[in-house]
Amino acid sequence: MAKAKRMYGCTECGATFPKWAGQCGDCGVWNTLTETMIEAHTAAPSGRAGWAGEQAQLKTLAEVSVEEVPRFSTSSTELDRVLGGGLVEGSVVLLGGDPGIGKSTILLQTLCKIAERMPALYVTGEESQQQVAMRARRLDLPQDKLKVMTETCIEVIIETAKRERPRVMVIDSIQTIFTEQLQSAPGGVAQVRESAALLVRYAKQSGTAIFLAGHVTKEGALAGPRVLEHMVDTVLYFEGEADGRLRLLRAVKNRFGAINELGVFGMTDKGLKEVTNPSAIFLSRAQEEISGSVVMATWEGTRPMLVEVQALVDSSHTGNPRRVTLGLDQNRLAMLLAVLHRHGGIPTFDQDVFLNVVGGVKVLETASDLALLAAVISSLRNKPLPHDLLVFGEVGLSGEIRPVPSGQERLKEAAKHGFKRAIVPRANAPKEAPAGLQVIAVTRLEQALDALFE
Repeated sequence: MAKAKRMYGCTECGATFPKWAGQCGDCGVWNTLTETMIEAHTAAPSGRAGWAGEQAQLKTLAEVSVEEVPRFSTSSTELDRVLGGGLVEGSVVLLGGDPGIGKSTILLQTLCKIAERMPALYVTGEESQQQVAMRARRLDLPQDKLKVMTETCIEVIIETAKRERPRVMVIDSIQTIFTEQLQSAPGGVAQVRESAALLVRYAKQSGTAIFLAGHVTKEGALAGPRVLEHMVDTVLYFEGEADGRLRLLRAVKNRFGAINELGVFGMTDKGLKEVTNPSAIFLSRAQEEISGSVVMATWEGTRPMLVEVQALVDSSHTGNPRRVTLGLDQNRLAMLLAVLHRHGGIPTFDQDVFLNVVGGVKVLETASDLALLAAVISSLRNKPLPHDLLVFGEVGLSGEIRPVPSGQERLKEAAKHGFKRAIVPRANAPKEAPAGLQVIAVTRLEQALDALFE
């Protein structure tokens, strides 16, 4: 085998240089050279020029086996949901989130339960074995089966994994891991990329499922090179307020299932507990009816979820009224307020408008349009809406109420939680409404306003 050669590549133009420099000699951009390793391949056998191994077999799509990818449960229903039904052998899952959000907690909980059924290995580069054991005891987790190792050298980790042969392995975190082939410090672009590449290669060859904990930047994106997200099979984000009780686990990439699935957990003194009925948590409302509050049905992954939208409309004392949203699209709010003025005859150009989705949920689908306007008008007129009212639907620029996907399932979820009335687009109105639920179908914004405040 020829010895690997250390080179420095430009992240802007791709040019390579034998030595590091502050400026790329080809494109002239500063601070873009990163360390990388290039393996020198030996000459190919005669008659096989250009091939370093066996020739790949060609098949038509009809000849390719399409058997279901085998999965196994993580013993967490919400985590299995986000992963697409369970953990796939040989898959690499990247879990990101803010400091203190619960990444290490959920990984330790999951691995302790998996270790009861199959070999598992927890590799930590940020904590000692004593710290991991103390957390496991505090959370009352089973500790007899899980093996723990404190190590940051990727070569040592892989050699240990080859010897122990775990079915599932956790690396906490990828930013602390380094390879001896590179001279840069751990956490750098080159170290993270090369270490992750070695782990992905080992996972595919051995069939070991690997969880990688990842740091995030101050903007909330995963730290390190963007190629890290391309290399792994699944990317999960842990969301929520550090001082809040709820934690939301969202999939933004999944090669083995649907994306935008949402898992809901509650942080307790005994770790993260699953919330199997999140609608009940998000609907913990005040006993008396208050203005500016309405319930909508949003769709997260494969299930409906009822959330409360709150609005506060107040007179503006500045020349530019404020438009502030938490959990909603601010640009869409400005557009909907213009539609409300043009087709509903209700101006808000001299009002500050504040919107919030209770519980920290992010609702970016257009089904929130009608509920958003209902909350705004309720606060503007100081007229409370009934507790048993559900609203959803997309509002077009011409004032029409457009249908949204999975309308039947949203109505069934509302009926299950005791709602009595629902204002929905006419195309989403069922032929037979769920028991106890009165469905009011509308096609125009004017009709929806009349139904809301009749």
